[in-house]
Amino acid sequence: MARYNPKETEPKWRRAWEAADAFRAGPPDPSRPKYYVLEMFPYPSGRLHMGHVRNYALGDVIARYKRARGFNVLHPMGWDAFGLPAENAAMERGVDPKAWTYDNIARMRSELKELGLSIDWSREFATCDVEYYGRQQAWFLDLFEKGLVYRKEGQVNWDPVDQTVLANEQVIDGRGWRSGAVVEKRRLSQWFLRITDYADALTDDLKGLERWPEKVRTMQENWIGRSRGARFAFHFTDPARPDGLEVYTTRPDTLFGAAFVGVAADHPLAADVAARNPAAAAFVETCRRGAVSEAEIETAEKLGFDTGLRVRHPFDPSVELPVWIANFILMDYGAGAIFGCPAHDQRDLEFARKYDLPVRPVVLPPGADPATFEVGDEAWTGSGVLFNSGFLDGLDIESAKAAAIARLEAEGAGQGATVFRLRDWG
Repeated sequence: MARYNPKETEPKWRRAWEAADAFRAGPPDPSRPKYYVLEMFPYPSGRLHMGHVRNYALGDVIARYKRARGFNVLHPMGWDAFGLPAENAAMERGVDPKAWTYDNIARMRSELKELGLSIDWSREFATCDVEYYGRQQAWFLDLFEKGLVYRKEGQVNWDPVDQTVLANEQVIDGRGWRSGAVVEKRRLSQWFLRITDYADALTDDLKGLERWPEKVRTMQENWIGRSRGARFAFHFTDPARPDGLEVYTTRPDTLFGAAFVGVAADHPLAADVAARNPAAAAFVETCRRGAVSEAEIETAEKLGFDTGLRVRHPFDPSVELPVWIANFILMDYGAGAIFGCPAHDQRDLEFARKYDLPVRPVVLPPGADPATFEVGDEAWTGSGVLFNSGFLDGLDIESAKAAAIARLEAEGAGQGATVFRLRDWG
């Protein structure tokens, strides 16, 4: 048997495939099933690496298998070629970004063709092509006309050197991934897609994804994060502040364990306090340079600033709670304000221990003695019955939640509400 000679055999078959236009998707044919294979578009850096080979070889196997089974296969290629990386690279080299990008595409296209991939090159495009982004603009206008696009102010990660907004993943240890500059949190007017209009459907329809792994469906459900709780207001003790401080909570059952009320660093109340107090302003600025993602915020040191303001407990007006600005509260979730129950929330507990705030347990674990139960270094977030909680005593958690919401609604102090962790896409 002759030894396989790739230098002769592979160019021969590449020429044969090209001459026969073997990989062009055929015209519509009702007698043939259709199949679409699309790998991730590469960024046109100008050279391939083994990661590209792995990615496109896998897709090629699927495309060839389906084609051999009689499917009408569309296996296209494109280039993720728009944005700041191309501009930065062009500035570093002193060249035109368009010429640099299309030269790179030509080089990488040639290298991909040498791999003999079964790609329909007649369908190729780059995201910087006018024909492509023109359609994106038309699609954006369609969404705008249907009320699914709107403009508002939102908090962003701002790189002061590159003068651009960064995704959380582009912020490494508080610095921009390309410039190395300390990233700032700013509020900018920007466009948003109203994806939260579909939050309920996105959650409910997960049940119909029968072939998805359970862990993936759970991850998606947690990411959307539908939760039922209560929205209500704490009223200030200062008569000069007649408006209440609105909060949202998923645990209204633990209200009798409240030790403080906290607001996000970019909450309007924090801005009002910072405008009058230089120390508060400095703390807010520190928060703006802190962790950016929810995962980072979760593990970062809990820091706060006592505003000096006090609010009354909604179920016991004789109890006053301090209002703090805290670095672990997200402005874009709920109302940007919370009440802290240290005994039953780990972040609240860490905050309370740091600032010597009271820790009052109100959920008694099964089998525990109410006379001796105390919370140590870990908050109790498990099941139990309510105690130290007035009219909620003796109820299980779900019953206590319902009773607390009913009392808030009966007194006109608040109402039950459903919120989502999912946010509109900026």
